[in-house]
Amino acid sequence: MHSGLKMLALAAAAAASLGVTGCASVDDVKHAQATADQALSTAQQALSTAQAAQQSADRANSEITTIQNQRPAPRPGQRG
Repeated sequence: MHSGLKMLALAAAAAASLGVTGCASVDDVKHAQATADQALSTAQQALSTAQAAQQSADRANSEITTIQNQRPAPRPGQRG
C-alpha cells in the first residue's frame, strides 16, 4: 500500500512537471505546422521532379532498345 502511494505521488509529480514545462505556445505550434507544411510542399515538388526524370529515362531506354533492335546483327568475324 505504501509503495502504491509513493508511485501515485511520483506519477502525479511527473504529470505536473510535464504540465508546467511540456506545453508549447500557440505560436510554437503554428510555426511547427508551417514548417511541416513547407517540408511537405518541398517533398511533393521533389517527387514530381523525380517522376519526370524517371519518365525521361524510360523514354531514353525505350529509344535505345528500339535502335538496338533495328541494327543488323554483325556478321561472323565482324566486330559489333
